[in-house]
Formats: sequence, structure tokens, C-alpha cells
Amino acid sequence: MLESLITSKTRLKLLIKFFVSASNQGYLRGLAEEFQESTNAIRKELNQLEDAGFLTKKSDKNKIFYRANTTHSLFKPLQKLIHTFLGIDELVDHVLGKAGDIQSVSIIGDYAKGLDSGQIEVLILGENLNEAYLLRLAAKVGAKLKKVVILYCNVPAQDGHCIQLYSSNTEV
Repeated sequence: MLESLITSKTRLKLLIKFFVSASNQGYLRGLAEEFQESTNAIRKELNQLEDAGFLTKKSDKNKIFYRANTTHSLFKPLQKLIHTFLGIDELVDHVLGKAGDIQSVSIIGDYAKGLDSGQIEVLILGENLNEAYLLRLAAKVGAKLKKVVILYCNVPAQDGHCIQLYSSNTEV
């Protein structure tokens, strides 16, 4: 869907990296290695996204770090578009419907780091969770999105990368 709108695969990877979570950041060589792209291709896309105001940059120890410009008027809509593209919104909506007394739903792992690895790891915290339903749902959503969905119930995130999508206190 989004690939037909954004024809540059490098630009799409960068948008996913920076807009899946506002805390994600990267620098030229690191992004080139992460995406296995040339530094010239990454530099070109970073410059265009920064010129358009979608990214901000900050120097730190001879490296220029880029991150999403959260003050840009299109930040929230673009982030929602990226979440929809990755299937995150649909997954959360289904989970909240029938899964039990859910306290929070978070994306962890590669997607929380902004990497579209094809594997979505979801952490669900709550009480009286219907784990059988959640596993069936994960398989169904995974097949629809052509991605692997892995669920963790009531287990803390290990690597610290976490995007909280829902909390019973407030929707994120």
C-alpha cells in the first residue's frame, strides 16, 4: 500500500525508522549499515526529509543524529500512517475488543527500534487474559499482514525498546 505512494525504498525505511517511535534516532553511517544501503542514498533521503521539515538534526561528538520532528504539523498523521502500514493499529483494536482486562499493549523488539523486520513483537499486560484468543488473533493478523506476530503476556520488555500503544489510564 504505502510502497506505491512512497516509491523510494530507502525513504520508506527511514520514515518507518523515525516515525514508528519519536524516540528513535540515527546517524548516516549507522543507518547505512542498518539498512544495507550506500551512505550516498541515505544522505540524499535524509537531506530531503530534513529540508521538508520532517526530520531534525543535532551534532554530537562528530556525528549528526537525525530524529523525527515532533513539532511538525504532519508528525501525528504520518506516525499514524506508519502504524497503519505496519498493522499496529489493527492489532491493537482487535486485542482490546475481546482479550480480557488489558492494562497496556506495547510493541517491543525490532518494530520498536524502527526496523521493519517482518516480525511484530507485542507485549500485553493485564489480568484474566484470554491467551488462546490472543494467539489465534496473532496468527490471523500475521497472515493478513504477511508478518510474524509474536505475543508476550505479562512479561517485561527485555531490551528497553518499547512503544506503548495503549494504557488503561490513557490511550497513547
